[in-house]
Amino acid sequence: MNRAARLALSVAAFVTGALAAPLAAHGPDRILFIGNSFTQGANSAVLRYRPDSVEDLNAEKPEDRVGGIPALFAKFAEQAGMEWSVHHELRGGTTLDFHLNEKREAIDQGWDVVVMQQYSTLNPERPLDATDTRRDAPALAALFTAAKPDVRVYLMSTWSRADQTYKPNGHWYGKPVETMALDLRRELDAVDAASEDIDAVIPVGEAWNAAMAAGIADPNPYDGRDYDTIDLWSYDHYHASAEGSYLEALTVFAQVTGYDVRQFGGSERAAHELGIEGKVAEALQRIAAAQVGMAE
Repeated sequence: MNRAARLALSVAAFVTGALAAPLAAHGPDRILFIGNSFTQGANSAVLRYRPDSVEDLNAEKPEDRVGGIPALFAKFAEQAGMEWSVHHELRGGTTLDFHLNEKREAIDQGWDVVVMQQYSTLNPERPLDATDTRRDAPALAALFTAAKPDVRVYLMSTWSRADQTYKPNGHWYGKPVETMALDLRRELDAVDAASEDIDAVIPVGEAWNAAMAAGIADPNPYDGRDYDTIDLWSYDHYHASAEGSYLEALTVFAQVTGYDVRQFGGSERAAHELGIEGKVAEALQRIAAAQVGMAE
C-alpha cells in the first residue's frame, strides 16, 4: 500500500473514531534523529548543548548525554511556541546499517517524524557508493512506517568536507568545493525516489554551499579565513563548527516544521548561548529559509 492510501485509511479511522468518542488530547509531536557525529555536533560546543532538553537513547550515564542538532531543534521549537518531544539515537562514525541492525530495539517505536543521517561519504571505504544506503535507508523507513503509518521520514543530505576537497588524497580533490554536497544530494534523491516510505531529503549541504556562495562563509579553511566570513567547518575541516551546526539545525527545523526561521532574528537564544554573533545568526537564518523554499 502506498503512502497516500495509508494516510487515507488513517484519516478515515480518525474521523470514525472522532464520531464515536470525544477527541483525545494530542501530546507533543515525537521526533527521532538517527545518525553519527554530524548530527551530534562533534568538535563544537553543540555536542554538549542542553543535553537535558532531549532524550538520548544511547547514553548510559548522565555525563555521556549529547545535545547536538536535536537540542538545537528543541530550543528552536520552544521559541516558536511548538510542542515537540525530541529523541536521538546517535553514534559517531556509524552508517545507517548500524542503527538498523544494532539499535532496532531502541528505535522501533511510533514516531511522528524521523530524520536519518548517513555517513558523510555514504560508504566509509568507497566514497559516494550508495549501495548500502539504497538498502538500509528504505528498510529503516519501512520499520518506522510499520510502527506509525503517517510518520514523516527524512534523509539529511550533508556538506562537502574540506579535507575531501582540498587534500590530494580526498575523493573530491581538485573539484569545486560545492561538488561533494551536490553529489551526495543526487544519490540521496535517488534513494528517496525509490522508497514510498521516505518523504524528502533535507538540503543541509546545499545550505552550506549557499552560505559560501553568498560570502557569509569561507570556502577554503586551508588558506586562511577571508575577512568578515565564518568557518562552517571545525578545526579538523571535516565536522561542523558551531556556526555550521547552527545552519544545519536551522535547515532541518525549517524543513520539518515549515516555520520561517527568519522570525528568530539576531536575538535567537541558541545562537547567543553558542557565542554566535547576532548578524551571523540572521544571515544563516536567511540561508536556511531560502534553501527550503521560503520566499523573501
